Amino acid sequence: MRPKVVAHRGASHDNAEHTLRAYLAALDAGADGLECDVRLTADGHLICVHDRDLRRTAQSPGAVSTMELAEIAELDFASWKNPWADLDDEAAEPDPETSGVLTLRKLLEHVADLDRRVEIAIETKHPTRYGGLVEKRLVEMLGEFGWARPGSPARVMSFSFTALQRVERLAPGVQLVQLIDRPAAWPMLKRAIGRDWLVGPGMDDLTEHRKYGKRLARSGHEVHVWVVNTAEELRLCQDLGVTTVITDRPAYLIGLLDGRPGGRSASGA
Repeated sequence: MRPKVVAHRGASHDNAEHTLRAYLAALDAGADGLECDVRLTADGHLICVHDRDLRRTAQSPGAVSTMELAEIAELDFASWKNPWADLDDEAAEPDPETSGVLTLRKLLEHVADLDRRVEIAIETKHPTRYGGLVEKRLVEMLGEFGWARPGSPARVMSFSFTALQRVERLAPGVQLVQLIDRPAAWPMLKRAIGRDWLVGPGMDDLTEHRKYGKRLARSGHEVHVWVVNTAEELRLCQDLGVTTVITDRPAYLIGLLDGRPGGRSASGA
């Protein structure tokens, strides 16, 4: 079975995560989908960012929830990925359009304008000071794109069962993915999650606990795995019948699946 390849925060192995540059690189590589994390700014904008504060990706101590979009838009979200770029005379000047903060709306607009179907997996981060307002704003935005319905290219993911319940109430047709951060949580979650929900275990847990992966595979839920970056990890996912792999390296995994130069095919051929 060939799994779909979804770019984790864009093609984030080679590009600064959650920048438009990273997502454009993933699309150029032929990714089947894009993954992003979203947080709500103080003035109510959903932006693509993982951490609660901006120290790591924008060299700013500010918390996303306490800053307005205009403040965040002044920051550089790309330089941290290549801190020695100033010493490279041949390095291209950073483009603010592709290296600054990326709003969810702008990312969705790019996906909507494509001439092929590209799925978008949106993770809401919790805990947050805004609680359920994050899911409310997200569903409203999906509705503006006509994507708060069955068959939509968008799906919502979270480690928070409560957050996914909110989305289910607000938009029953949207596909949901219950992310799982430890195998011990699965026995409880499998009794609580919806029959049609997908499950999203971490790759490290599947590697360390082989029986866990087999239990998930037999559960009747589609399995989406994060983060799959090597040929060995990809083969394990294929053996388990995983339907989607989320990766920092979409071009590399697609090459493995296609058997192109740069690595063996995932089947070992």
